[in-house]
Amino acid sequence: MSTVDFSRIDSILDAHGRSKQAVIAILQDIQEEYNYLPKEIFPYVARALDIGEARLYGVATFYADFSLEPKGKHIFRCCDGTACHVRRSQPILDRLRTELGLTESHTTTEDLLYTVETVSCLGACGLAPAMTLDGEMHPNMTPDKASALLRKLREEENDD
Repeated sequence: MSTVDFSRIDSILDAHGRSKQAVIAILQDIQEEYNYLPKEIFPYVARALDIGEARLYGVATFYADFSLEPKGKHIFRCCDGTACHVRRSQPILDRLRTELGLTESHTTTEDLLYTVETVSCLGACGLAPAMTLDGEMHPNMTPDKASALLRKLREEENDD
């Protein structure tokens, strides 16, 4: 059973004029809708744009911002670039993984609420160690600050 709402995919395609030239923007909008690119969309979008499914898949796998795996509602991105690494970003990452029961290879919780990823650079070397949570920058992080952010998120989720 598919979890993809193809009427929503049609709306995204229509918003971009079903243009081959808009393939990246279309994939970005689909990923924004689902938090990843479900495998079911590839044949559908390829037919709608009259392009090869392999070409579409090639675009999706070329760009690091696209994900073919489901991600959590909340995404922690921990920088492990040189500046962050030497200022001890690894203990921050370790704390989040421990508290969420995640590993380097298992990055998303089963309930799809949280994903913890590492990135090579967030472009905030002067704020190291840095992390983003749902795209918002958090500078000068510590394991305790990361735990506090997670605790706050969990409280908000429980209130919903």
